[in-house]
Amino acid sequence: MEVFLLPEAWAALAALITMEIVLGIDNLIFISIVTNKVEEKRRALARQIGIGLALGLRLALLGAIAWIIGLTRPVFDLGISGPVAPDGSVAFETSFSWRDLILISGGLFLLWKAVSEIHQKVQPGPETMFSASRAVTSFGSAIVQIIALDLVFSIDSILTAIGMTNHLPIMIVAVVVAVLVMFLAAGPVSRFVHDNPTVVMLALAFLMMIGMVLIADGFGAHVPKGYIYAAMAFAAFVEGLNMLARRRAARAVAAPK
Repeated sequence: MEVFLLPEAWAALAALITMEIVLGIDNLIFISIVTNKVEEKRRALARQIGIGLALGLRLALLGAIAWIIGLTRPVFDLGISGPVAPDGSVAFETSFSWRDLILISGGLFLLWKAVSEIHQKVQPGPETMFSASRAVTSFGSAIVQIIALDLVFSIDSILTAIGMTNHLPIMIVAVVVAVLVMFLAAGPVSRFVHDNPTVVMLALAFLMMIGMVLIADGFGAHVPKGYIYAAMAFAAFVEGLNMLARRRAARAVAAPK
């Protein structure tokens, strides 16, 4: 623990905590959307289990750093050359590691989940049309979906941590703090998403974008995370303005004349 006596260690810890919290937003959005489709009395339990699994997976993966690093080694190569960009770099890779395959699989799952949810919102079936409060996802199904995406997000999170510091205690503290923030924010975020239907559509659009980024990353086309989260922040800001405008319009209509 003497590593925490070094000033640079605290700087690395602050940077890593910030990065882990930002990366946890993706995980939290998915957990909120999935658990809001579970019957109301079991939603809190599903969120707690989902976030607990996220913490458990991250700590387990930290304990297997050598194995995690091994996931980045190529396991097969298609044997073809990817297109070359004007600057001479390859547009995408044709050799794939286990990490790449996990990211591609997770991205495809996110795309499928987001598109199917959007389809239900745009063309609701009888069960959602006549009973909005009816649970449409079983508790077990929600947990399985959360576990699948927790694994993808956990691997991405730990690889990010490995790239930012070599000190395991710093990684552990950053991961625990980030997951605690997720735990505290899960309830308010889920209620906010549930109470604002337009936010659900925005969150699903975020999941589609994250899925595409995961797939691109799996093929070696790395999109800077700053661009992604800047776009998400701007879209959330615009939606916030829309919500404010709708509320003021509703108050103006309801006000006595």
